[in-house]
Order: sequence, then structure tokens, then C-alpha cells
Amino acid sequence: MRAKYLQIAADLTNKIRHEQYVAGDFLPSEPALSELYNVSRETIRKSLNELLDAGLIQKIKGKGSVVINAARIAFPISNIESFDELNKQKQMHATTKILELKDTQVPLTISKHLSLTETAATYVSRLRLINDEPIVVDEDYILKKYVPKISAKQAQSSLYQYFEDDLGLEIDYATKTITVEPASKNVMAQLQLTDTNLVVVVRSLTYLKDTSFFQYTISQHRPDKFKFVDFAHRKAQNGGLIL
Repeated sequence: MRAKYLQIAADLTNKIRHEQYVAGDFLPSEPALSELYNVSRETIRKSLNELLDAGLIQKIKGKGSVVINAARIAFPISNIESFDELNKQKQMHATTKILELKDTQVPLTISKHLSLTETAATYVSRLRLINDEPIVVDEDYILKKYVPKISAKQAQSSLYQYFEDDLGLEIDYATKTITVEPASKNVMAQLQLTDTNLVVVVRSLTYLKDTSFFQYTISQHRPDKFKFVDFAHRKAQNGGLIL
């Protein structure tokens, strides 16, 4: 069962998405939310921090938490989360359409960069939709050395759940690059781009716990629907505390 603060965060997110609270509205105070959900104020603070990290609210000292423009869906960059996991967490009402599923090779630029000796892969291209509106085109190259076969049913749902729960793979970390690039005519049509030919492209190299590379992903996002968020700490100078 999900932690209580995550359940509350999901409920508040849903209310914001359905405009029970709109941009400029203040959420109920922490004491009011504590009473409403019958939990401690500390639990409410953790829930509100989830909304803050997702870019849904801004905390104003002495006033509370105000809802900010949520037209764009916030995607965390530092975490390794599948689209299915984000869909459940943020209640995006998303669906997936498989565009292509085939056997192939890892792109030559990647195999050379990583000095791969085994390059056989499964290629999966999927269109992500939110409320029936196309949002992202995901392309994945998954090494057959670690994942010999991927069915259409598995590609339709959560690949990471299949990798971790069924195959026992331990996914550990990824390196990512983010660029803004012209989209191909095919991607423009898939994402129904009319006002721009640009997409936000996130390329990820994902590794297992033993540092073995196993997945290359290219995610092409509509720039008018997404913002990318990160959570950063300022590093202490000279080994001291930052005050």
C-alpha cells in the first residue's frame, strides 16, 4: 500500500487537475488539511512537498500554498521512472499506443561510444497520450542479452515492471541529455505539432546495478505540454555548512 502522504498528494493533484483548485487559489491550511485527511501536520507537509516538487504549488511564507499554472506536466529528470509509474503517481489518465516493435541493433553511435560487443536489441516505439492528446514519442532499444523477448502486451504496459518483477533485473542509474531539436515529419504528425517543428528530446543510457548498459531511450516531447524539474542542493563550500 502506498504511503499515506503519497495518497494525499495524489488526491490533491487530482483536485488540481480537475480544477477544484485553479491557478491562484490557496490550498487549505496545513491544520485544515490535517483535519480533513485525519493525519499529522508532518504528513501534510510531506504531501505538499510532493506537489511542490511536481511544480503544482508554490509555498508563500505567512500565506500558505498557492496553486500555480499546471498546464504543463512536470517530469523529474534525476529519477528513473517509467511513464506508467508517472501516470499512476500524477494521475495523468494516460494511454499508450505501440507504433513499432521489432528486432534490431543498438544504433552504431551508441555501440561505438560504449564499445559494445553485443548489439542485438529489441526496438519499441510508443506514442503516449494524455486525455487522448498525443504528448510523447518514446523509442527504446533494449539489449537482448538481458531481455531476450518483449511481447506487444508487455510493451503496452510497464516494461520496467516486466524487467524488474519478471526478469529480476536490478535497474540502478542512467545518464541523460536534454536538447531542443527539429522534429521529423513523422514525429510532427504523431504529436500533431502545428505551431512549431521543435521537440524536447531526452536521451537516456540506462544501466543495471552491476554497471552493465542495457537500454537506450529517446523521448521526444511536445514543448507546449511539458516542463522538466529537478531537485538540487547547493554543495557546501570548504566542507562547511551553508547557512
